[in-house]
Amino acid sequence: MLRILLFSLFQSLFLCGGQVLLKLGMEASGPFSWTWAFFKAQLTNWWFLGCGISFGVATVLWMYMLKHFPFSIVYPLTSISYIFGTIAAIMIFHEHVSVSQWVGVLLIMAGSALMVR
Repeated sequence: MLRILLFSLFQSLFLCGGQVLLKLGMEASGPFSWTWAFFKAQLTNWWFLGCGISFGVATVLWMYMLKHFPFSIVYPLTSISYIFGTIAAIMIFHEHVSVSQWVGVLLIMAGSALMVR
C-alpha cells in the first residue's frame, strides 16, 4: 500500500505542478483570444514547456499505476492533488482559501480514503 501511495503522491505533485505552470503561462501570455496568433505565441512561452513536461511525467506515472495497481484504488488517490492545488493557491497565487473550501478538500480526501479501504 505504501508503494501505491508514493506513486500517487508523486503523480499528484506533477499533475498539480502542471496546472500551476499552466496558470502562470496564461498570466504571462496577455489577453486570451481564439486566434492563431495567440496560440502561435504560446509556443515560445516557457511556462507552457514546463507545463507540458510536468503533465508528461504525471501521465507516465499514471500509465504505470494503471498497469500495476487496481483502478478502484489508484483513481481515488488522485484526490491528493486537491490538497496540493489548495496549497499552491495560497503559496503561489496568494489566494484566500476559506474554511468551507478546506472542509470540502477534507471531505473529498475522507471519501477517497474510504474508497481505498
